[in-house]
Amino acid sequence: MRQPGRRPNQQRSELADALAACRGAFISIGLMSGMSNILMLTGAIFMLEVYDRVLPSRSVPTLIGLVILAGGLFTALGMLDLIRGRILVRIGSRLDETLSGRVYETIVRLPLKVGNRTDGLQPLRDLDSVRSFLSGLGPTALFDLPWLPIYLFICFMFHPYIGLAALFGAIVLAIITMLTETMTREPTQAATGFATARASLAETSRRNAEVLTAMGMTSRIAVLWGEANTKYLASQRRASDVAGGFGSAAKVLRMMLQSGVLAVGAYLVIYQQATAGIIIAGSILSARALAPVDLAIANWRGFVGARQSWKRLTDLLTLLPAQGTPMALRPPTQSLVVESAGAIPPGTDKAVVQDVSISLKAGNGLGIIGPSGSGKSSLARLLVGVWQPARGRIRLDGAALDQWSPEALGKHVGYLPQDVELLAGTVAQNIGRFTEPLDAKAVIAAATAAGVHDLIVGLPEGYETQVGESGTALSAGQAQRVALARALYGDPFLVVLDEPNSNLDAEGDEALGRAIMSVRARNGIVVVVAHRPSAIAAVDLLLMMRNGRSQAFGPKEEVLSRVLQRDGATRPLKVVQEAGAAKS
Repeated sequence: MRQPGRRPNQQRSELADALAACRGAFISIGLMSGMSNILMLTGAIFMLEVYDRVLPSRSVPTLIGLVILAGGLFTALGMLDLIRGRILVRIGSRLDETLSGRVYETIVRLPLKVGNRTDGLQPLRDLDSVRSFLSGLGPTALFDLPWLPIYLFICFMFHPYIGLAALFGAIVLAIITMLTETMTREPTQAATGFATARASLAETSRRNAEVLTAMGMTSRIAVLWGEANTKYLASQRRASDVAGGFGSAAKVLRMMLQSGVLAVGAYLVIYQQATAGIIIAGSILSARALAPVDLAIANWRGFVGARQSWKRLTDLLTLLPAQGTPMALRPPTQSLVVESAGAIPPGTDKAVVQDVSISLKAGNGLGIIGPSGSGKSSLARLLVGVWQPARGRIRLDGAALDQWSPEALGKHVGYLPQDVELLAGTVAQNIGRFTEPLDAKAVIAAATAAGVHDLIVGLPEGYETQVGESGTALSAGQAQRVALARALYGDPFLVVLDEPNSNLDAEGDEALGRAIMSVRARNGIVVVVAHRPSAIAAVDLLLMMRNGRSQAFGPKEEVLSRVLQRDGATRPLKVVQEAGAAKS
């Protein structure tokens, strides 16, 4: 049974829930911050005692005692800061461990929801940004800020003038902090957008390096990348200039304030309103009071970046809530039914498949033909559950595809996409879909069914051959045949092949035909999207599509006869003409 999902307002707190699991660690950090800030008074009190007690009395034993006591307190302060820093690092790691699986899931699901219009790796960078902020000095400043009023209160206890000087500095630093927030928000957001565009263009160029080089396009694309890079650097420079300028102003203000407090203390000593120790102690204490604000300003860019990343991650996890676990259904063995299905590509509003209805039984092989842009590949994506139908239903043994989880459905589906891309790993791992532990017998059986076993054992390391990133160590034909074996792994009930012979030679075409027949012979269902006649030689049913709609569906010979009787200008493709010639 499907587990009840969270309500939208609950889902937005998924990140907060992950931090809530570290509540005990945050409480510990708060307590240690309190103890650390109390120990921070050591320097001021030490100087006060030296000036007011040691120097007037010239007591060396008192000085030695104070030095030993201050040394012990400073050691304790260092240990607390060390432990606090390590706990913050582990909080960041715990957050990453808790959410990394969900973030990876959204990286995979996002293109299927909104298309490829966004930077697919941005969620991962956002998680890194949040983790880095939590592991750095930013949270330390936030934990220390509440102690600022206490330090100011102690300054007022020394003397109202010293307290007023420190309060003035705190107000000015607060104003600087707010200005930093306001003036860095826009350039930081712009820099993030330009960074995404720059990275996307660079990745596209890397993936199309052969095309750019062969047709002399590298220099022209480099100009576009340079423009994107210039915009990114300009926004980054603006944000850095603003944050750096206010950070420098805050630093200078702290130095001026420290000297100002010294001057105020000296004035009070001259008029015998304070002791000499107040001069140094007040200066140290006022500087310490403003240190968290100064630290917050120095880490403001990190805070702003983490906050933006937090918001993007929250919005993303809300858009793509965690998937429930439906009740396990028995493996499909009987039928595939498409009921008035329509498809709209992710991120668009134009239907590419409309009102397609077909019914297949175990042992059927369906060929889908039609001109380019007729919706063939889009229908294939509907059949395997990659896209959700905009209308209608896709059913296996009467159950709609959304009644299976992706993991459960994937065991019963084999899919060979039009653009084949293998994953970095061995040939065996790719065929076995990276299952652990790998079933060697099933891998060899799939390779044999795809007619690629002999080819694989002829590779330098056989099934252990590394295919390289995106399968670049193999030729296009080899990669396509390995991907066909991957589609056949585990004897799935439904096998969907999108232009499976686009890179195959005659031997590969024959192996493909045998593979299609083997699926049908074991009472599976095969759907083949075809442009070449050899791909539909082993099917018994045919679906003709045009403009996203079904034009004809039925036994192959009947559909071919109907299509070939039409006017030549409306004939879908050379595949139909050749298939008709082969038929006659």
